Amino acid sequence: MKLQDRVAVVTGGGSGIGRAVALRFASEGARVVVNDLTVDRAQKVVGELSGAGHRAIAADVSDSARVRAMFEEVGRVFGGRLDILVNNAGIARTSTEKEGLIKKGEARLGEVLSGGAVATHWDITQNMSDETWHRMIAVHLNGTFFCTREALKLMSPANRGAIVNLSSIAALSGLDVVPHYSAAKGGILSLTRALARELASRNIRVNAICPGYIDTPMTEGVTPLLQRVLLSQTPLGRMGTPDEVAATALFLASDDSSFYTGQWLSPNGGMVIG
Repeated sequence: MKLQDRVAVVTGGGSGIGRAVALRFASEGARVVVNDLTVDRAQKVVGELSGAGHRAIAADVSDSARVRAMFEEVGRVFGGRLDILVNNAGIARTSTEKEGLIKKGEARLGEVLSGGAVATHWDITQNMSDETWHRMIAVHLNGTFFCTREALKLMSPANRGAIVNLSSIAALSGLDVVPHYSAAKGGILSLTRALARELASRNIRVNAICPGYIDTPMTEGVTPLLQRVLLSQTPLGRMGTPDEVAATALFLASDDSSFYTGQWLSPNGGMVIG
């Protein structure tokens, strides 16, 4: 039981990677606070967790006041204790945006395979609204900062803790179809490094995970043709699973990684090798 009696907060824990992390942590003895936008989504996952003492808390991580209230509740419920924070909450494009990108992607693929010039351009950045940019940065980067800031108020008095930030291969190589997501995840990776240096004196370790192509609700809707293209770029030839990312999170949150801080691990099947 690698996390016996430790208190962990997992943001965006209502589905996908966050749910898998919450399940894995609970199976290793942790008392898990599952955060999501709605309490119903969070409570559904809490109902799946083994053991006792878990809690569901709804909060939009891009709202600093809601985040502060969430961690104040964590402090009250668990006697001021917090051992682990997993900053996982994130958003993807809307279904309408995805459909448009998929159509362009298939058109571009056809142009490439025909041997001609690419005439279908992404034109994403020049058409992106302020609202779309700010929302992506707010949830991913601001949310990571807001949650970390409040978590540290509980971790610092004990001079111990582990923070695991969810970044992405988008931070490592950039993804042309999601410049705002790439920017947010790149910011998270840099924040991870800076925090690791700042918090080492308190024995609080900060690391990141940079997943590749993972089978989650965020990757739904990709057509079989485009999926084959993505898998052709992955040497292991398949998508990753949320459980494989959760196993990485467990390693970084547990004492098994006691000499890791400021690092990133990338379960990506070889899509990015560096």
